[in-house]
Amino acid sequence: MKRWLLLEDELDLYEVLLTIYAIAGYQGVALSNGEDMINWIDDVDNGEIDSIDIQFALLDIRLPGKLSGVDVAARLRESPYLWDIVIILMTAYRLSPAEEEAVLEESGADLLLYKPIPHRDEMLKMIEEIRNSRQYR
Repeated sequence: MKRWLLLEDELDLYEVLLTIYAIAGYQGVALSNGEDMINWIDDVDNGEIDSIDIQFALLDIRLPGKLSGVDVAARLRESPYLWDIVIILMTAYRLSPAEEEAVLEESGADLLLYKPIPHRDEMLKMIEEIRNSRQYR
């Protein structure tokens, strides 16, 4: 089964997203704060957790605690096992074009979306397009 990562602190959205993607055949690894996700990535890098078939990460930018989705995305890019997954940041807060550019550069994310995020099928199409565009770099 294909897997994906979710970092979201709004529990209602957290549950809805896990269910929607499960219907499409994606098993979610979901956490609600940056510290727990960084620990999970560390466990993957240390061989304690299997990272096979992780296709993409959907990360909320603003989270409780010290670490943001931007921090988590940057850590994913450093991981020898997860560096090449598609990373999508999401936020409910509007950013200026300069802030958007800075967030994408700092995080290494592929895309920044505003909530409400696109329908599942549209999102999966975007992920596939990102993956395909990388093959031609």
